[in-house]
Amino acid sequence: MSQINALSNSGIGVSFEFFPPKTEKMEETLWRSIERLAPMQPTFVSVTYGAGGSTRERTHHTIERMLKETSLVPAAHLTCVDASRDEVDEVVRQYRDTGVKHFVALRGDSQAGVGGEYVARPDGYRNAVELVAGLKAIDDFEISVSAYPEKHPESPDFATDIDLLKRKVDNGATRAITQFFFDNDVFERYVERVRRAGIYIPIVPGIAPIHDFTKIARFAGATGASIPAWLAARFEGLETDEQTRSHVAAAFCADQVLDLTKRGFSDFHFYTMNRADLVYSICHILGLRAAAPQSDAAPAAAA
Repeated sequence: MSQINALSNSGIGVSFEFFPPKTEKMEETLWRSIERLAPMQPTFVSVTYGAGGSTRERTHHTIERMLKETSLVPAAHLTCVDASRDEVDEVVRQYRDTGVKHFVALRGDSQAGVGGEYVARPDGYRNAVELVAGLKAIDDFEISVSAYPEKHPESPDFATDIDLLKRKVDNGATRAITQFFFDNDVFERYVERVRRAGIYIPIVPGIAPIHDFTKIARFAGATGASIPAWLAARFEGLETDEQTRSHVAAAFCADQVLDLTKRGFSDFHFYTMNRADLVYSICHILGLRAAAPQSDAAPAAAA
């Protein structure tokens, strides 16, 4: 059987985030995207996990299918929202039994959505610090956690925010993936702050290709991520011009990741929104290549 492998001499590592589909059509879109991006041989692919039983079930189904049908390494998102410690621990053991060894441990957003007030359950994990410790108590998992180049919107200052990250690391976190950002200077200053605080795990930049500028701007406002005026100007007047908007988005994202590589960063986590084309283009620009399938047939003898 022929194989497709990603070949790269660039030293670049990528990972991808997907979300579980809600409908049959969305599931088809997701798996087309997974098939498109799999040849990039990501370090791992994460699947988001929201509040509510149905979302958790869809996440579990998506991860099980990845394990059965692909060679991808899935990382299961896990949150503290609307569940007791015992319930979360049981979910962790179920994932472990299916072969999951990597978790993305998050406090999670309020049931009211991004920006709503978060209230921890009395019998639950209060935050990601406790969740990381709970994961490590069950098994020696690989654990990724979140980081915020412009600080979490609920944090009063950077010192508090970075102290929270340090506590997650002290409890066993092995990697931090950042909220998306659009100004590389902001990210680099954040990494310098983190290193001065004695945090030395990998800080992986989270990259959000801009499929829809209006939506990403709205989400950025809710999560505390700034959008430079010069970037907003690039998308002015393109609300109904999808083709040009896609070209502009690809050009910006390529500039962003290439600049980050020049600054010494080599790992990137892409928030795909279950769409592959922009992410695939950026991976190609970064130097990742899918090898052409090779025939299994033996070469014919020379005449």
